[in-house]
Amino acid sequence: MSILLNDQAPDFTLQDQNDSPHSLSQYRGKWVVLYFYPKDGTPGCTVEACNFRDNLGRLTAKGVVVLGVSADSVKSHKKFVDKQSLNFPILADEAKMVCELYGVWGEKSFMGRKFMGIARTTFLINPEGVVVKIYENVKVTGHVDEIIQDLEVLV
Repeated sequence: MSILLNDQAPDFTLQDQNDSPHSLSQYRGKWVVLYFYPKDGTPGCTVEACNFRDNLGRLTAKGVVVLGVSADSVKSHKKFVDKQSLNFPILADEAKMVCELYGVWGEKSFMGRKFMGIARTTFLINPEGVVVKIYENVKVTGHVDEIIQDLEVLV
């Protein structure tokens, strides 16, 4: 399944780095940046997470909640969050059910090798739970600024 613009964002519940459950529906009434990333601790994913960390105040000032999702374990997330001093929930989708639900799990190719993985994708969800922007093939540098610019128009 793939999520399209103006679709109702499918609800889910996943555990964060502290093994606490988070459901998308609990954030109804707030803007949500739901970003999917390939792997904890890898260079691009670290830059992306740290950019969200460093700009979290700019996002929360607009009433935005940031949720990161990867297929790594709660334990892996805990190490990643502690090492990078991340200040928002990182959700573990080891079964890849949410990744598949949002259409971000699929075949990837790197240096001629094909494998299954998460396509770096961000969904901007409005307070009514509707997907208002989808960022595909995200380039980590400048991504948070792009989201903030879009929020200036939308909020």
